[in-house]
Amino acid sequence: MSKPIVDIRRSGERFRTRLDWLDSFHSFSFANHYDPANTHHGLLLVSNDDVIKAGSGFRTHPHQDMEIVTWVLDGELEHKDSVGNKDIIYPGLAQRMSAGTGIWHSEMNPRGDKDAHLVQMWVLPDTERIAPGYQQLDINGELAKGGLMPIASGRGHDAAIGIRQRGAVLWGGRLKPGESVNIPDARFVHLYLAKGGGTLEGTGALRTGDAVRLTAAGSPRLTADAGTGAEVLIWENR
Repeated sequence: MSKPIVDIRRSGERFRTRLDWLDSFHSFSFANHYDPANTHHGLLLVSNDDVIKAGSGFRTHPHQDMEIVTWVLDGELEHKDSVGNKDIIYPGLAQRMSAGTGIWHSEMNPRGDKDAHLVQMWVLPDTERIAPGYQQLDINGELAKGGLMPIASGRGHDAAIGIRQRGAVLWGGRLKPGESVNIPDARFVHLYLAKGGGTLEGTGALRTGDAVRLTAAGSPRLTADAGTGAEVLIWENR
């Protein structure tokens, strides 16, 4: 049995990539930023908080053997890929791309008047060399019910996009001011405060961009800030 660990990573401690068209904060080692002690938490390898300037974005590039989930916070993102998918992703539209044997795609901000703000997350698949795949699903109605809702799941949750990883689930919540939820009880949990703030039981105050890595830490209570509320993304995995 693992010893319970609660590891708080503050917003300002993240790696940062800043270009004329992109402002990106990395929760784990990514691209030119490498720290051998900060490469993953359980199955979660990447959690990037990106702001893409109007009319710009990530031009066509390849991926392989990765489950990639994109969650837009503000604005829009246009996805195009080499297997024929072309869609606009907006807040509340969950999107998953299974890279599998290989896929090329672009992610561009189609708006000329507004930046796009998103969080992109990568988890390892449980089976390599699968056929590339794509799925999207509007879950705004589910989120409006309050509490935590499954956004992406390898366990067949209703009203969630599927991922090719049976050991992982991404939960999301748009918590109203003062609303409380219990963090999923799992071996590895990664809590990310995408917007607003809150208080995690036994840990203290969290602000926008803060993350908490929990290892065998039970199911502490998270309470959204009484003034701002909170939008949270929570991965649970083995």
